[in-house]
Amino acid sequence: MRKIRHQLLTALTVLLTVVTAALVGVGPPGDDGRAASQPPGLTLTQPVAYAGTVYLTFDDGPNLTWTPKVLAILRKYGVKAVFFETGQGISYYPSVTRTLRSYGNLIGNHTWNHPNLTLLSNASVSWQLNRMESALGYRPRCVRPPGGATNSRIQAIIAARGQRHILWTVDPRDWSRPGSWTIVSRVLANVRDGSRILLHDGGGDRSQTVAALDLLIPRLRARGVVIGLMAC
Repeated sequence: MRKIRHQLLTALTVLLTVVTAALVGVGPPGDDGRAASQPPGLTLTQPVAYAGTVYLTFDDGPNLTWTPKVLAILRKYGVKAVFFETGQGISYYPSVTRTLRSYGNLIGNHTWNHPNLTLLSNASVSWQLNRMESALGYRPRCVRPPGGATNSRIQAIIAARGQRHILWTVDPRDWSRPGSWTIVSRVLANVRDGSRILLHDGGGDRSQTVAALDLLIPRLRARGVVIGLMAC
């Protein structure tokens, strides 16, 4: 009997520990691998009425490490995005770009090697755009000048090519690695109907962007936001 009572007490202790952990809740892993508490205001709620449509865009890829991770998150939630890629990146990792397209994502022109277009001649701007498209194999509908560096001259060149000049309306500065929750909170604080969200899948360590994306999509949906695919 003493042995049985001891076994029952041990089992009860384990059960209470599990229940307590479930009630308290544990946040997602932090950027350093430790558990991180969820900031106030970022909890998931029941979906509300339709609150608009936003669009995800990713710059500076393709990247052999981070682009497939971004794609995995998008596929997890059934979301598609526009990837503004450099021709140089496409020439390095053509299979990554092909995989993006095979799952219904769209590719935009982000030049050949990411220069500031406003510092180039008209001929050099055209060369940058044409060489990217040569690597891609076709002319995409949308062009995003690297770094958002643009002016009326650049816009006119793009328009003359029959393409759309696309920037963004929400920039959480994920490239600066401020923390995954910070990226999420910056987006949620600024999205409106029609917002174009700027994120990055290339140009550096994008582990925080990948983690943030996994947190962001369900929270946008919980607010009644639809994630659409921009026409590019």
